Amino acid sequence: MNIGGASGASGVSQRMIRHYEKIGLIPSAARRDSGYRDYSEADVHRLRFIANARNLGFPIEEIRQLLCLWSDRDRASSEVKMLAESRAADLGRKADALNAMREALLDLAKGCHGNERPECPILARLAS
Repeated sequence: MNIGGASGASGVSQRMIRHYEKIGLIPSAARRDSGYRDYSEADVHRLRFIANARNLGFPIEEIRQLLCLWSDRDRASSEVKMLAESRAADLGRKADALNAMREALLDLAKGCHGNERPECPILARLAS
């Protein structure tokens, strides 16, 4: 199938398919006589794998590791579990940081009267 078909079947944009090909996450697609890329079902399956990993917050280098583990039938599942737990811990730290920022903003907003006067503790805090 062409890149549009692969994009539709995998849910990955054409731009990202080209990017993944460029950085080696997917092999270079075969070319038709017309020069258009030609993707197989295996390519689409790999693209779905990448999309699912991205949706779970895995960065490109960890996706590269996961792809290697996925294709290695002799691998230990403990390696995959370790990557997943590490990613979950990282996401937890990021969630905590985002929640702290949210709470700080809500606290600042609580102190702002939100009226016609120019005094604003939010702007004062940002300027300090």
